[in-house]
Parts: sequence; structure tokens; C-alpha cells
Amino acid sequence: MNWGTELWDQYDNLAAHTHKGIEFLDKYGNYVKDRCAIELEYAGKLRRLVKNYQPKRKEEDEYQYTACKAFRQLLQELGDFAGQREVVAENLQSNVVRELHLLAKELREERKQHLNEGSKQMAVLSTAVGSLERARRSYERAARESERALDVFQKADADFNLSRAEVEKQKINMKLRSQACEEAKQEYMDQLRKTNEAQRQHYEQRLPHVFKQLQDLDEKRIKNIKNFMLSSVDVERKVFPIIIQCLDGMEHAAKSINEKEDTQLVIERYKSGFVPPEDFRFEAASGADATDAAAPHATHNHLTAARGTVSGNRIKKRGGLLSIFSSNKKIIEACNSFKNNLSVDGKEDYSDLPPNQKKKKLQAKVHELTKQVGQEQAAMEGLMKMKGVYETNPTLGDPMTVEGQLNECCDKLKKLRAQLRKYEELLTEANNQVCAPPIHPTARTNGAAPTQATSIGSNSESLSRSASESSVSTGTGCTGTGAGPGVGGNSCAGGRAAGGSPESGLGGELAAAHADHANGDHDDNDHDPDNDFYADYYYEADLQPLGYCKALYAFEANGTGSTMRMECGEQLLVLETDAGDGWTRVRRSNTSEEGFVPTTYIATTLYADAHH
Repeated sequence: MNWGTELWDQYDNLAAHTHKGIEFLDKYGNYVKDRCAIELEYAGKLRRLVKNYQPKRKEEDEYQYTACKAFRQLLQELGDFAGQREVVAENLQSNVVRELHLLAKELREERKQHLNEGSKQMAVLSTAVGSLERARRSYERAARESERALDVFQKADADFNLSRAEVEKQKINMKLRSQACEEAKQEYMDQLRKTNEAQRQHYEQRLPHVFKQLQDLDEKRIKNIKNFMLSSVDVERKVFPIIIQCLDGMEHAAKSINEKEDTQLVIERYKSGFVPPEDFRFEAASGADATDAAAPHATHNHLTAARGTVSGNRIKKRGGLLSIFSSNKKIIEACNSFKNNLSVDGKEDYSDLPPNQKKKKLQAKVHELTKQVGQEQAAMEGLMKMKGVYETNPTLGDPMTVEGQLNECCDKLKKLRAQLRKYEELLTEANNQVCAPPIHPTARTNGAAPTQATSIGSNSESLSRSASESSVSTGTGCTGTGAGPGVGGNSCAGGRAAGGSPESGLGGELAAAHADHANGDHDDNDHDPDNDFYADYYYEADLQPLGYCKALYAFEANGTGSTMRMECGEQLLVLETDAGDGWTRVRRSNTSEEGFVPTTYIATTLYADAHH
């Protein structure tokens, strides 16, 4: 199949066909572009829909039910689905629309060049044909003149009235015309040969070459349209797995709805703990027997009284029209007050709440305080570790730099323990009121009793990240030389100096207690167990390596003595893991030099037993 041989005479039609083909390519490009716009608009509207139906702050309490949770999860999955539509639009824009635009521009330029070449070849052939036509007309004119001269000569030769000179003149004219005719004939034959050769080359070589180039251009266009369509399908197919995951997530969210669980949540949320009121007693008329009037009457609980049905032993009388509105207003205010009490703490001991709701609030408060006590204990461990390190190796820093933070942590721990004891007593009373078994101590700590402080000498013990983050110092300034690279801006590079980390702060209360303990100046009768909480933290044995690390970047010490210089690629021993402040304590394996380096500058590998 070759346009040059099959369509040798369809130059104009082929030029029009290639033009329409490029116009179709532009049309397909506009289609993909419009589809990208639709996909982006669709994704934008989906995201706006998700945003409009996100739970408001005042609706957070309602989203504890399984149906509401499932709806929130469905909105999240729908947001992810919208993101995939955006991915489709972006990939179509970059992989299809842009390439289509470039291809159409390239094909237009190539088609223009090929058509110009074809026009040139057509002009060459037209020139040859024009020359042939002029040679033919010259030959015909010369032939007619030659025939006319011959006729005149023959007539003159037959006319005896003409002189010989006249006859000779006509003879010479006949010969000249005959010679001119022969020359025109020869020129015509030469031009005919040249024109035929030009026409043969035009239709067998030159024009087929142009047609072949136009054919290749058109096939290239068609092939690229095919590839663009396949690419569009592939872009769509690539997001299908994630879209299926979104749909699976929606299905999982729908299946997670449990009507029984929601029913139980409604009971737990609104159950007051009161018992239903007793039956109404008969009230004798004023003239009845005194014994009947003196009969004991049942009392009603305060919930019934709050509802406005009973007040003491007498039924309230209904008022007029105005009393209806006033009573309704009081009922609405009471309902709103009760609803607010379920979500916002009223009195400190929650005595304004119904028994069951009071118990729930107290349980949550005890759990929160227990968690805070554990965090403060962990912070105390970190501070005492740092103090022990400074006392063991004064070159790392001054032990007095952590005194203030340690005293502050100790005072806060005392207050938290006092509050915890207070709320535990209130919870015990609430449990007795609702006749429910007292809450097990382990329930307040997620299955583990509140941990007490342990000795700093334990080499495998390390400060947890969550505990360290919750016990950040109140100070925000740094008195050291500057913050260490790669850590928080509030941490000081001077060996965890003041501000921004659990090891920061100064004070003298703990140092004085330590001195009194060392000198034996203490009274056994005035014993404070909170001070004994950290009595075992003062001295620390040599730390054993918990693992090893490799320096990813070079680090220069700031000269305060607590940080340590390291070279890129250097192998170090890990003595203490990151306590949440961005620093790790390390030691060189070939020397006794140790100090702190930024955690983000090293790649740490702990020993197997360090994880247990």
C-alpha cells in the first residue's frame, strides 16, 4: 500500500486529507483537555462536599456512635477518591495534552514542507508541459506556412504569365519555409522527449516520494492517537487499585456500623443513675380523718422534682397561659444545662452531674491524672539521669544546671499525686452511690499499675519519647552558646542546658535535700516519701552500651563540654537513646570520651536485648 503508486493523481485530495487528520488530532487534544478540566472540577466539588460535611466542633460528641464514625470514615475515603481524580487529571495533562500539542505542531510543519516540495515538483512538470505546448504550436505554424509556400510555388510554376524571377522567388520562399518547418519539428521532438522524461520522473519518483512522506506523516498521526488513547486508559487503570481501596474502605466503614453498640453508647451517655419515682400516694381532703392526713408519704428523688412533677409531697398546681411558657422555658434551660454537664466540666468534683455521668467523668479524670503522673515520673528519671551523668563526669556539664527543673518537676508531681488521691476518693464514693464495683487500679493505667521511680543505675532503662515530650521545661531561652544542629530550637547544644528539654532547668531544693541526706541531717518523724522518690537517682554506675551508631554527617562540639565532636562515617557506641529532646549520648569505642550528639545526625542500631 503506497500512496505514490495507488494515488498518483490525487495530490489535492491527499493534501486535504492530511489537513483534516491534523484537525482531528487537535480535536482529540481538546477533548482530553476538557476531560482534565472536568476531572479537576469533579475532584474539587468532592473535596468541597467532604469539607462541608465534616463534623463541626459542637458535633464532636455525636461522632462517638458507629454510624457517625462510619460516615466520617466514608468522608475520608471520598477525599482520597477525589485525590485520585486529581491524579488522573494531572497525568492526562502532562502525558497526553502536552504531547498532543507538540505533536500537532510538529505535524503541521512537516506537512507544510512536504506540500511545498510537491508544489515545486508540480511546477517543474507544468513548466515542461508548457514548453512542449509552445514547441508544438511553433511546429504547427511552421508546417502550415511551409504548405502555403509550397502551394504558392506550384501555382507560380504553372502560371506562364509570371516571369522566371517571380517563380524563382516563390521557390526560394518554399525552401525557406520547408527548412523552418523542419527546424520547428526537430525542436518539438526534442521538447517532447524532455517533457516525457520529466513527466516520467515526476509520476514515478518525485511525486511518489512526496506522497510517501505524507503517508508516513498521516500514519504517525494515527499511531500517536492510538498511543494517546492507550496512555489515557493506562492513567485511569493505575489509580484503580487505590480507588478500589477507597471503595473497600467505604464498605468496611459501612459494615462497622453496629446498632447494638450505638444503643449501648446512648445508654452510657445519657444514663443518670437515678431510680424511677415511686407511685403517688392518695392525699386526703382537708376534712378527712387526721390519721389519713398523718399517713407517711413517699419521697421522690431530685430528678423527678427537677422535672416539675413533684415538689416534696405535693403536686404542683398548673398556672395560667403565662405559666405554660415560663415552665417550658425552665424545662429547656434545665435540659440545656444537663446536656452541657455531659460535655463540659461544671464543678470540680462533678457533683452537679447525675451519678452515672459523674462516675464517667471521674474515671476519665483519674485516667488523665495517672497518665500525667507517669509522664512526670519519666521526666524525673531523665533529669536524675542527666544529674548523675554530670556528677560522674563533670566535663560533660554542671550538675547544678538541672536542679531548678528537677525541683519544679518534683513540685508538680506532688500536686498531681494529691489531685489523683482526691479524685480516686471521689470515684470510690461515686461507685458506692451507683452500686457498681470499684474501678480496678490497673484500669487507670491501661492494664499496668502506676509505675514508681526506679534507680538510675539500671543501664537498660531509657526515657520514653512520649514522656519526654510531655515534660518539656517551662523555660524558653537558652543560656548556652547556641542550639545544636538538627534538633529543636529550644534545646541548647551545651549538653542539654536550660530550655526546651526534660533535662533543662536550675534549682537548689534537690541539691539541699541531697546535702542534708549526705550529712545525716534529717528527721525520721518528718519523712517525706516524695523526696525519697528520687533519692536513689543521685549516683549512677558506668553505663553499658545499648547499641552502636554511624555518623551520617560531621558535627562540631560547641565547647561547653557536654557535646562531642564526630566525623562523618565514624562508628560510636550508644549509651543513652534519644529522650525526646533531639540528643543521643554516645562514646568512642577506642577512648573513654563520651558526650551528646544530634540524633538526626546518626543512624542507630540497638542490640537485641536492648529492645526488651
